[in-house]
Amino acid sequence: MFIRPATGPSRPHDFDHAHGPAGHHAACAACECGGPASLAVGEKITADLSRRALLVGATAAALAPFITLRATPGIAAEPRVSDRPLLLTNLRLFDGIDGGVRQGVSVLVEGNRIVGLPGADDRIDGAEIIDCGGRLVMPGLIDAHWHAMLCGITELTAMTSDVGYLYLVAGREAERTLMRGFTSVRDAGGPSFALKRAIDQGIISGPRIYPSGAMITQTSGHGDFRMRHEVPRGSGDPLSQGELAGMSAIADGRAEVLRRVREQLMLGASQIKLMAGGGVTSAYDPLDTTQYTADELRAGVEAAGDWNTYTMAHVYTARGIKRAVEAGVKSIEHGQLADENAVRMMADAGVWWSLQPFLADDDANIKSGPDARAKQLEVAEGTVRAYEMAIAHNVKTAWGTDILFSPQNLPSQGRQLAKLTRFYDPLPLLAIATAKNGELLRLSGPRNPYDGNLGVIEPGALADILVADGDPTTSLDFLSDPDANLRLIMKDGKIYKDTRG
Repeated sequence: MFIRPATGPSRPHDFDHAHGPAGHHAACAACECGGPASLAVGEKITADLSRRALLVGATAAALAPFITLRATPGIAAEPRVSDRPLLLTNLRLFDGIDGGVRQGVSVLVEGNRIVGLPGADDRIDGAEIIDCGGRLVMPGLIDAHWHAMLCGITELTAMTSDVGYLYLVAGREAERTLMRGFTSVRDAGGPSFALKRAIDQGIISGPRIYPSGAMITQTSGHGDFRMRHEVPRGSGDPLSQGELAGMSAIADGRAEVLRRVREQLMLGASQIKLMAGGGVTSAYDPLDTTQYTADELRAGVEAAGDWNTYTMAHVYTARGIKRAVEAGVKSIEHGQLADENAVRMMADAGVWWSLQPFLADDDANIKSGPDARAKQLEVAEGTVRAYEMAIAHNVKTAWGTDILFSPQNLPSQGRQLAKLTRFYDPLPLLAIATAKNGELLRLSGPRNPYDGNLGVIEPGALADILVADGDPTTSLDFLSDPDANLRLIMKDGKIYKDTRG
């Protein structure tokens, strides 16, 4: 793999520590799933659910008349389903696997599966021909760190809106996520089970969701959303509003960790998220803190392992990474403050490094407050070195955006992949967001909610396919404008967009 040298404005000397990143009016993005706004969302959701007695099924059903309507030409009100095999012809194929783009091949889809890659001149009796006009055909994109319920709202909206509105926005944003070419997401925490169900049942359109459910956190940890007046909590006291909403689950000690992890598995989590370190905009926990003892982390890992799935851990620091890896965690989320020893541990243990492009640029989440800004700058500076170390030590690297409470940044989802060509050649980078992320999704084993490989175009894989105007051998910039450049979007063998002309 040819690796591009790291260049650009995100090195430490390009930061204005008084006013934020040079050329930008706010600090860089970083995970804020344990921040005050998340608390407000959890409390709002739970309060509204209690007041109005809304059920999961009723909420999902209520989305239908509002979400499935589309006005853009080429985007059907309902996905098009063919009763014949579909043969995609006249194309250039990136299959996510072999590292190149090839011609002289077609793609045959039957039902929701890719069943073959016949030659360009092969005839398939009874097949419907989809002429791709010489365009790129590639797997659907995968965002490995997403918050489906929290990405499309601002902090103010989260704190002032009722639950019906929050679910409607999440449903609408799910459709837009799919229209950006993201056919699968790994949800990294939050009450996304109802949204996933509505998508899977065809009530609304959206990506496949691999849900983590509530984030498992210690008292005072990155997922402890309680207000100060709720502390202390006695052993017999009721759960907090954030816990009841499914945002987080506070668990201290082995027994409580086991219980809360098992609850999320019962609800349908495909993997478990443990909060193993501090956060950037958290209400209580500083960035440098290490969270959960080794025994508590092992308890979460063991409970997930007994269900034949894995744990992912939110953590930034080298100390927290080392403890999580030693406990058996399989995916480190963030990790921008890792050192060489921690990176070598990840590489040696075969642990995934799920990195996000927390860089000081126009895609950064807008944040205020000097303390949060200082932590964000520290993370941004660490992001450059993190990518360099991941490449140098050949760590299994996943990609995700972690867009949160920043609806203005949602259109940048594809651009946040494309800009990482500062570290990688385009094709290896595209493989990370397709086949490599698909490999990470398969760690859920029997808890995988979808039966079939994702992120690849090969016989037997699920038919999640994009037809695009672009050349990934030179650039991924075409992903920055999906409305113009993604000409056909197929998920599960169904066509959601077709603007081939």
